[in-house]
Order: sequence, then structure tokens, then C-alpha cells
Amino acid sequence: MSKSFANFFHALVAVIGGNALYFLLEKYLPRAARHSLFQIDLGMVVDFCFCLAFFLIIKTLAGNNEGNLDKR
Repeated sequence: MSKSFANFFHALVAVIGGNALYFLLEKYLPRAARHSLFQIDLGMVVDFCFCLAFFLIIKTLAGNNEGNLDKR
């Protein structure tokens, strides 16, 4: 798999996973942390943080797997 495709795939999975988790937990978040349509608000920042967390976890796991393959 090429590096650019891997980066795209990791970002795609992070956005889908982060948004899915945000929308599952949205009803449990405080009112201020919920996103309103067509608004730039705190909910958008919270959603971004979920996606960023997913991305960092995916990159960390992918980095560990690449390191394991090099040792063979």
C-alpha cells in the first residue's frame, strides 16, 4: 500500500469513527458541547477532538505495526 493511500485511509477511518462516536454520545454531552446545524460552535470543536483522538490512535497503531514488519 502506498504511503499517500495509507494516510488517506487512516484519515478517512478517523473521521468516520470520530463522527460516529460523537453522534452516539451527543445526547449525553452538555448542551453547550452539542453541535447546531450550520453553526461554528463548541460542538464542532468537540467533534474535531474525537476525530483527532481516533487519528492519533490509528497512527500510533500503524506506526507500531510498520516497526514490527521492519524487524523481520
